[in-house]
Amino acid sequence: MLRLSKLTDYGTVAMAHIAREPDRIHAAAELAAAIGVAVPTVSKILKMLTWGNLLQSVRGPKGGYMLSRPAAEISIAEVIDAMEGPIGVTECSAIAGLCAQEGSCSIRTNWQAINRVIRNALDGVTLADLAQPGFKPPIKPVHLDARLARRQRAPA
Repeated sequence: MLRLSKLTDYGTVAMAHIAREPDRIHAAAELAAAIGVAVPTVSKILKMLTWGNLLQSVRGPKGGYMLSRPAAEISIAEVIDAMEGPIGVTECSAIAGLCAQEGSCSIRTNWQAINRVIRNALDGVTLADLAQPGFKPPIKPVHLDARLARRQRAPA
């Protein structure tokens, strides 16, 4: 199963909250209250997103965090990368050298192709999109007609 960590999920929620008011500085405590996550967890998330160059921190008594660039220029793939590292459905599909079977694997290039499709889909959704209530990403039914036709022809 392909699943993001809870921390990454909270990171996307925090980023969407900030994206709804991009011209304002957001304090960790305010964000924590708004998204219903403990302050230490939100602080950790904000630091990770800052290290990923998606947020910038503002010091001082009225300090906090703000987006490093417009929400329409930040993809969800970038948020995931900042929180979890490179997106990969298998160990070898994102980073070479992590799997002992890599050199002899007959389906590695197939997993890499699948990984690119997922990455491209996530790159196509921006933080501005995610921040909209009821956003529906465009879904392209790739090969759906062909799969349904094969199922109908297949003997039971």
